Amino acid sequence: MHLDIPSGEFAGYIFDLDGTLVDTMPLHYAAWRDTLREFGLNQDLDEDLFYSLGGVPAVNVAGIFNQHYGTTFEPLGLREVKEERFVKLLPDAPLIEPVVSFAREMAKTHPVSVASGGPRDLVNDTLEKRGLAPLFPVVVSANDVEHGKPAPDTFLLAAEKMGVAAESCLVFEDAQLGIEAAEAADMQWVRIPRNFS
Repeated sequence: MHLDIPSGEFAGYIFDLDGTLVDTMPLHYAAWRDTLREFGLNQDLDEDLFYSLGGVPAVNVAGIFNQHYGTTFEPLGLREVKEERFVKLLPDAPLIEPVVSFAREMAKTHPVSVASGGPRDLVNDTLEKRGLAPLFPVVVSANDVEHGKPAPDTFLLAAEKMGVAAESCLVFEDAQLGIEAAEAADMQWVRIPRNFS
C-alpha cells in the first residue's frame, strides 16, 4: 500500500485506530455478526451497513442495527457482549504496517496521537495487545468527547493534547465519518483503503 501524503509541513500527526493502525474491522464485523445471532437475529449482518458505520460509537451502532433490522435488543447489553467477543479475537489482528511504520518514523521528530471512536478500555487494550501503546503518548477515545465523529471534537482534542494547531495536523483515517471529522476540524487527511493489502 502506498500512502498518499499531502505536500507541505505538518506539526503533528493523528491516527485513527481500527482499520488505520490495526486491521481490526473484520474482527469487529465478526464480533457484531455473531453477537447479533446470539441475541436472535436470524440473518447475517449486512457488511456494507457495518462498514458505513466506521467511527460511530458502539452503543450507537447497536441502536442503528436495531432500527435497520426492526429488532429491540438492549444496546448496552449488545455492545458489552460484542466487545467481550472482540477482545478474544484481538490477538489475531494484524498491524497495518505502512501506517505503523510511518507513525514510528514521524514520532522521532513530531508529536503523534491516536484519536478513535472506540471506548477507552478497548482502545487501550488494542494498543497494548498490539505493542503500540508506547508509541502514542496522546490517546483520545469516545469517552473523552461529547460528540464523536463526524463532529471534529475527537481530532481537535488530540491536537490540543499534542500542543499543535489543528490546521497543522495530518489525520490518517479509513472511515468516511472520520474523513468528515478531519475536514470539520480543518485538518488535511490521508484515507487508508479498506482492502489495504
